[in-house]
Amino acid sequence: MGIYLLVALRNLLQARRRTFLLGAALSMVAALLVFLLALAQGLSDNMVRYATTVASGHVNVGGFYKLSPGDVAPLLQDASKVREIVRKEVPEAMTIVDRLHGWAKLVSESGSMWTSPTGIDPAEEGQLLSMLELAEERSYRAGGGDARPGDFSKLAEPGHIILFASQAKKLEVGVGDAITVVAETERGATNSADFIVAAVAEDMGMMTQWTAFVTKQALIDIYRTDADTTSKVLVYLDDIGRTDEVLARLQKVLPSYGYTILDHQAAPFWQKIEQLPNEDWTGLRLDLTTWEDEASFLEWVLTAFDGISFFLIAVLLLVIVIGIVNTMFMTVRERTGEVGTLRAIGMGRRRVLAMFLTEALLLGLAASTLGGLVGAALASGLDAAALTIDSDAARMVLLSDTIHLSASARHVLAAVAIFTVVTGLSALYPALRAARMRPVTAIQHVS
Repeated sequence: MGIYLLVALRNLLQARRRTFLLGAALSMVAALLVFLLALAQGLSDNMVRYATTVASGHVNVGGFYKLSPGDVAPLLQDASKVREIVRKEVPEAMTIVDRLHGWAKLVSESGSMWTSPTGIDPAEEGQLLSMLELAEERSYRAGGGDARPGDFSKLAEPGHIILFASQAKKLEVGVGDAITVVAETERGATNSADFIVAAVAEDMGMMTQWTAFVTKQALIDIYRTDADTTSKVLVYLDDIGRTDEVLARLQKVLPSYGYTILDHQAAPFWQKIEQLPNEDWTGLRLDLTTWEDEASFLEWVLTAFDGISFFLIAVLLLVIVIGIVNTMFMTVRERTGEVGTLRAIGMGRRRVLAMFLTEALLLGLAASTLGGLVGAALASGLDAAALTIDSDAARMVLLSDTIHLSASARHVLAAVAIFTVVTGLSALYPALRAARMRPVTAIQHVS
């Protein structure tokens, strides 16, 4: 094998220009693949961060209550009892909190919009508040600067609300301004309450356009619900990989406590609100979901990105394969005499085949390794730069205000393996042609 590597290296160095051009093409495609993998991983990370911050726990025990078959509200009665059951049955849970969801109109002096205010207990939601980031004032207020005013901890004070930048921009409000929340109760009455903007958080994707945070007590006062009523109990685990296991366990044990559970559906709660009025039942039913279910409406982003990436890489790979095949045919033609001499002095067909394949594999390995490392370095550099995304549409799709890429050694190794194998397979047919040459024919070709 050492001899094969030495011969392959010398042949690659001898055809420097050809080696450089083909190697550069391989490197660029490998770098692009690693970059796209890092971007896809960044999208996935953003989706997990969004889902487990704004919309969901790792596992959720939600509730839907129907006074009549045609009406439904995301309400879970006896929240403290459900939390105790979950705490008992899921000992590996790190944190258990509950949140109350509503649907209301936010009204300011300059505009209004519909949103889903989420009631939380600030004393229990330290993890949530620590993951939110204050938005720069210029992102939501004309003439604003780089300052990031506001204080998330003020939410604990009565009459305060946390908005996201897209909402503040639409309502033309900032920290310290007043807004009114107007909501219709379950029994058809309309209630309202005034709030002061405690802070404006950076957007985290499309759903933060319709999410605002107030205290749970504030929503209870608006909707006139029982103090022990919530919408969803959120369970955060020490290992996110155990979500399906915990979900299955709760689906099995909760009926033994007298609860009726809805059939599992991989959809967020707000989509189910539109469907449940068509079902003929009344009372309370539990809905068990994972963070992936609550963020399932975002999967189209990853699917579309993966599809575009696959098409792009496939086209580039096809071009590379054609280039490698042509190059190897040229190499075989130029070295016909060498092949004939080697066969005449006793080199077998397998060794001739191995010689040409080693040359191709060495080129593929070196070029893809270099390209993979360059792609990873570029992705890491752009991630560290935290470049701001100016387009509202791009922020919605990328679920972040900044470009996030997550390159890893796994991505580089995948690119190296893929392109090394592709290079070897592309060179296989020309190498077989070289190995099947008859020594006499090859030598006569030179003479």
